[in-house]
Amino acid sequence: MASAREMRLRIKSVKNISQVTRALETVSASKVRKAVNAVTATRAYATKAWQVLRHVAEQPGRNSLHPLLAKRDSVKNTLVVVITGDRGLAGAYNSNVIRFTSHRFDANASPNQYIAVGRKGRDLLIRRGKKVIADFSNLPAAPSFADVSAIGHLAVEEFKTGAVDEVYLVYTDFINMGRQVATVKKLLPLDLEGEGLVKDFDHAPNNGPAAAYEYEPDMRVILDEIIPRFTALQVYQAVLESQASEHAARMVAMRNATDNAKELVGALQLAYNKVRQQGITNDILDIVGGAEALAAK
Repeated sequence: MASAREMRLRIKSVKNISQVTRALETVSASKVRKAVNAVTATRAYATKAWQVLRHVAEQPGRNSLHPLLAKRDSVKNTLVVVITGDRGLAGAYNSNVIRFTSHRFDANASPNQYIAVGRKGRDLLIRRGKKVIADFSNLPAAPSFADVSAIGHLAVEEFKTGAVDEVYLVYTDFINMGRQVATVKKLLPLDLEGEGLVKDFDHAPNNGPAAAYEYEPDMRVILDEIIPRFTALQVYQAVLESQASEHAARMVAMRNATDNAKELVGALQLAYNKVRQQGITNDILDIVGGAEALAAK
């Protein structure tokens, strides 16, 4: 059994760790509120952008409207944009994203390439032997669209040049403070029949044919501006969702760590009291034994 001194040092060490985890929990609670506000603030614009793009893509001859709307005959290469965090201490947040990515894309017949957004995801992908063609780490705590737009532009250029035939986006969808779900979305070619990145973008039924539009000054100019910008907007929205999820996961993880530290301190304090009581008992027995020995003489 450990000595009383060792027990005291261990109790002090656990208390110091609990103070750190409590501070990290407080910081994450402040950051998650800001991140959720940022996600909420961008959803209105992202929703309207999705509606405009959907109406444009529903025009006759979709495959000939724009190269980013046309599906390839065969998929020879796939590009996956994986969004994780730059730091740990967030429970299983980062590992869940990489595990989900591996489960979803390792079985693909075509080779996979990856764009890593976040240092933790980059390191885990490289450790697993994945081909990482670009790395975007150390994003600002409150990223602007300009900070993230390069990711979307790179994905668009890879698709335009024919280097890849499909582009997917893997991120963590923020549901609430206690639940974050790893999600995959198809970026390119734009899949307008499936679920968009923005939830509940349109509940109106569409029973009739899509209306035809006239474009001014030119259809190609408009689509060249709208489609790449919306693709970058999807990435930006996913980064905000992932940041909110990361802060929420870290807050929950640090809260659990603080609670576990308190329980451990209680158990160690009880063990320390037993050791201390045993030492006192031994001292009393020694005194009584010495007194009886002197009386016997």
